[in-house]
Amino acid sequence: MIRRFITICTAIILSGAAAFAQTDQRSAHGRPGGDAHWVTARKDGFGTANSLASKVWFTLADGILTEVYYPTLDVPNVEALQLLVVTPEGRIETEKDDTVHSVELRDEGRSLSYRQTNSAKTRRYTIVKDYVTDPSRNVLLIDISFRAWQGDSSEYKLYVYYDPSLKNSGLHDSGWSNSSALIANEQDVASALISKPAFVEVRTGYLGQSDLITQPGEGWREPNARAGDGNIIQVGRRGSADLVFGNWIRFTLALGFGKTPNEALSDASISLNKRFNTIQLQYESGWHSYVSRLPAVEQRYQKQLNVAAMVLTALEDKTHRGAMIASASIPWGGGPNANEPTVSGYHAVWPRDLYHVATAFIAIGDRAAANRALDYLFKIQQKPDGSFPQNSWVDGRPLGGGLQMDQVALSLVLAYQLERFDQSTWLRHIKRAADFIVQHGPVTDQERWEEEKGYSPSTIAAEIAGLVCAGEIARRNDDFVSAIKYLRTADHWTANIERWTATTTGPHGDGQYFIRITENDNPNDGAKIEINSSGGRYDEREIVDAGFLELVRLGIRCAQDRLIIKSLAVVDDVLRVQTSAGEGWYRYNHDAYGEGAAGGSYDGRSGRGRLWTLLTGERGQYEIARGEFTLARRRLNAMLRFANAGGMLSEQVWDRDVAGFVAGSGTGSATPLAWSMAQFIRLALSLQRGYNVETPRIVAERYLKKRSPLR
Repeated sequence: MIRRFITICTAIILSGAAAFAQTDQRSAHGRPGGDAHWVTARKDGFGTANSLASKVWFTLADGILTEVYYPTLDVPNVEALQLLVVTPEGRIETEKDDTVHSVELRDEGRSLSYRQTNSAKTRRYTIVKDYVTDPSRNVLLIDISFRAWQGDSSEYKLYVYYDPSLKNSGLHDSGWSNSSALIANEQDVASALISKPAFVEVRTGYLGQSDLITQPGEGWREPNARAGDGNIIQVGRRGSADLVFGNWIRFTLALGFGKTPNEALSDASISLNKRFNTIQLQYESGWHSYVSRLPAVEQRYQKQLNVAAMVLTALEDKTHRGAMIASASIPWGGGPNANEPTVSGYHAVWPRDLYHVATAFIAIGDRAAANRALDYLFKIQQKPDGSFPQNSWVDGRPLGGGLQMDQVALSLVLAYQLERFDQSTWLRHIKRAADFIVQHGPVTDQERWEEEKGYSPSTIAAEIAGLVCAGEIARRNDDFVSAIKYLRTADHWTANIERWTATTTGPHGDGQYFIRITENDNPNDGAKIEINSSGGRYDEREIVDAGFLELVRLGIRCAQDRLIIKSLAVVDDVLRVQTSAGEGWYRYNHDAYGEGAAGGSYDGRSGRGRLWTLLTGERGQYEIARGEFTLARRRLNAMLRFANAGGMLSEQVWDRDVAGFVAGSGTGSATPLAWSMAQFIRLALSLQRGYNVETPRIVAERYLKKRSPLR
């Protein structure tokens, strides 16, 4: 993808054209252009203003700007924006490919403010970029400084490359120039890119086709070319300007969005006419007020906790309140192309992830955000029968069709934790969900990894906890018939969970341990399980995960339970990997959801799952339940090291050094992942307070006081 930039820039040089006139625009050749592709999900920066007026979110990766979301968090509109540099000798270089990247979380981690520094591999120049959004309007501002270390900076030509992908797709955009502005539009979404000092040359064309790529000289001689209904690219050349200090050149970009081109351009112009530093101070001030209310933890963890809390706050949509997406990213760039609106990304709302985020909000004292999440679950996502969709767009339209019973149950746990005991919530939402669990549980169509059907320890743990919580809420509403029904069901499932989900004839250890899942209620029959993404077929007794730890975290089994300890030994033997950052665990053995063996992007058909960041945190919560605080601290330290320079925690980290990446660093999976960020918060505060903040008291009081430490 990046090599096409060089051809574009060559076209500019060959044409030698002056700035476009504002009239006599012609249609560019080569519609619709080449395929669009989302870039890596390995984000090292994610930000937005802490205000509802600015509905723009940005992401950063590989030294450049990647997806920008507007007007809601499920609509990416940008594939990439970066600089092209032409050296005095005519060599054409790109930020992504020809520089060494670093990112800095500025403002001492008190706001989502980022600085990218890109140094030429030739050591001839440096590019520094600061990013903020205008808290008052839908505009992203980028303050750019360029310095040549060899020769005069004014001898270098700088071009801004912009690849819009409006409305979550790359193929149906239209674009043109308006004086010194680059305008793009698709239906009711438009963008406007302008510069201060103004661009002296602006161009629009189709990706990879005759006017800009295959015949660059001819294409760039066309005055004011307009490109319609295709995969467009836009390029603007920075005008001449005096050196602002030393050998540094500084200029500012404004990328505005709106329902119409005029709205996008007007807002971009207003923001650009303000001083960048003024808007930066407003942006940072908005986050300072939020961070000031966060709880204090040990100093070494405070910055990461602050970042995690800000990211979770930023992942809430500003139109559909309570809709908190899983990640502002498209893992591994999604499918074969991004020509049409895609659902392959993580910019959707999962009830499970929403529960984890909400419990993190409760832990940091932001109960208002947690209540918005529960309101969204009940009032937007919940179906008439009491169940929930696998996931949804932020406005509640269902996406995935899988029924995951833990997602139904965790909403009840959250309702109990938030003390939502009012009669309306009970009758309209809690009773419906609890009745659905009694009727359809304990089996699930999909467990928490969204793949397999049957009896899952993690799912059943959530169902038991959900029913106990619902039983308490029923009692408070004087519905003793429902309360008895829920508690009897929960007790029955609690008494049988080992019989349903723990093998006594397995190939690991002494043969006795919890398995990942069994399709029927016999974990010893040797039935075959099909691993997703062509991972192969195996005896279900061979496949293990750590999902049974939900029994401890949710207060159903004590941490010293002998079968729990036996199962942990198997998990550690089969799934644990030591990295330089700390210990990590695979989801389950033979997992195929991840990059290829050599590190190539996951293609949707085969791969190799790596270590999941959140599992290290879950292990720490188990160790807190055992009173092993030193081990729990070790897990928190590992999570701290798993975070990248921008404070982002990924879904997965590398299990070994692969393709230039170091074991323990993030893969191309969803980054930042809300669940991982929430897990860091819960572990940090559980360690600080000496108990697991997630465990519902009513469940622990029912089951743990009746059980001896060793069964």
